[in-house]
Amino acid sequence: MIKTTLVGHACLLIQSKETTILTDPVWFDYLWEEINTLCPSIVLEKDKVPPLDVLNISHRHQDHFDVRTLAYLVQNKRIITPDTLIFAPQDNLLLDILNELEFKNVKVVTDFEPIQVKDVTITPTPSRNQLSTAEDPFPEHGLLVNDGGVTIWNQVDSLVNPDIIQRIGELYGQIDFFHSRFVPLIEGNLSYNKPLTLPVDEYCTFLNVVKALNPRFVVPGSAAFRYRDELLFMNQVSFPITQDQFLRDLAAFCPEVSSAPFFSGDVAHISADEVRIEKQSSDFVRVKEDDSHLITFKPHAYVPVITTQTADPEEYKREMKVVGDFIEDCLLERISNSELLEGWQHWQIVYQLEVFGQDGPQTWTVDFGQPGKPQLQKGDIGKINLYEGISSSELCALIEGSTAWDYVTLCGNYRTFNNIYRITDGGFELPPEDKSNYALEPLMDIFPWDADMDRRKFMRDVQRWKGKPAH
Repeated sequence: MIKTTLVGHACLLIQSKETTILTDPVWFDYLWEEINTLCPSIVLEKDKVPPLDVLNISHRHQDHFDVRTLAYLVQNKRIITPDTLIFAPQDNLLLDILNELEFKNVKVVTDFEPIQVKDVTITPTPSRNQLSTAEDPFPEHGLLVNDGGVTIWNQVDSLVNPDIIQRIGELYGQIDFFHSRFVPLIEGNLSYNKPLTLPVDEYCTFLNVVKALNPRFVVPGSAAFRYRDELLFMNQVSFPITQDQFLRDLAAFCPEVSSAPFFSGDVAHISADEVRIEKQSSDFVRVKEDDSHLITFKPHAYVPVITTQTADPEEYKREMKVVGDFIEDCLLERISNSELLEGWQHWQIVYQLEVFGQDGPQTWTVDFGQPGKPQLQKGDIGKINLYEGISSSELCALIEGSTAWDYVTLCGNYRTFNNIYRITDGGFELPPEDKSNYALEPLMDIFPWDADMDRRKFMRDVQRWKGKPAH
């Protein structure tokens, strides 16, 4: 028999008769650049979490790879023992962070390579995102656990295809218990002026995976957080599916598969004879408050204007000087030296940067449609092809290198849109779809969202939490 206990979001405690596995621990508020909080909120008695045989990290998204929790665990010699194995993907940045935190016994896993630990066989499963050059090209894996009698599969965030599902079936036959991916997040769509609608194609793939896999039992997994405090409004435009909605749709799509909700503190008992879920029966974690109504998807609801997050008058004065000096002294030079300059000029871009402080916005414009060297001018010139609106606090942090686009694009205080076209005498031209990089925002070009930015972001957290007591 295998037991799985949901701790929170993607963190599962998986227990066989002899082996204890913990996955993707995120135990402290707030998570992901301190934008999010676990939802439903939980009570976690960390001193009751049992010692681990395996700590499994699926990938480096911050709702799965939380430096604060990892820094706590590596110091906790009761939970992380000298014999605890750390499973991780072949991701150099992730491995460097584990090394900086001084984890031992780190094993880089290979897709579909079985690993025997005591009485279980653990098999990482691949994700198609690794084959892409798009948003998330770094390695990621799901997890199969088999004790000789039953098999569970935690899909986590992995993207799978029929070949992967077929291989899983060849290895273990019918899966007994499936933690399914189910939320097609649309985080960032507000910032990028993208449609605030359910991504139907992606959502259908989750239903199709369940249908193709045909497990004995399925529960929703890996989606239990929300935006916090002053960012509550972002919940209305980011989480279009709830557990209840997914389970209702799933019951209609594949009624032959048994399913149930699964919340923090629920324990699933999986044997060859039955699958039984005991609600709130964990002895170390439970739901504190069911606040999941706060993630109800209502894209027509009120969205506040952009504003600086700086309240202290002296800090705000310093912030505005940093921003003003950058715009007046550096912005035009950086734009003029950009590899994108030719594209902006070809498409006659009129670019507007709007910075929001305590006293409202200030606007600057660069007209690339005029002959000669681009000029920066204060104010609006009556046409906008490419727009960036950002709070002075976020722009100051970008300038000083103390933040990353992960935070800026998800906190609600950066928004952009473009209307790219080219006018000639009697002609109207639109850029082809494969030339969309012509519309790349100047701030994103000046402060590139690259591996170096990701590394700096994570290492700031390492410096913040390493060796310090966590509560």
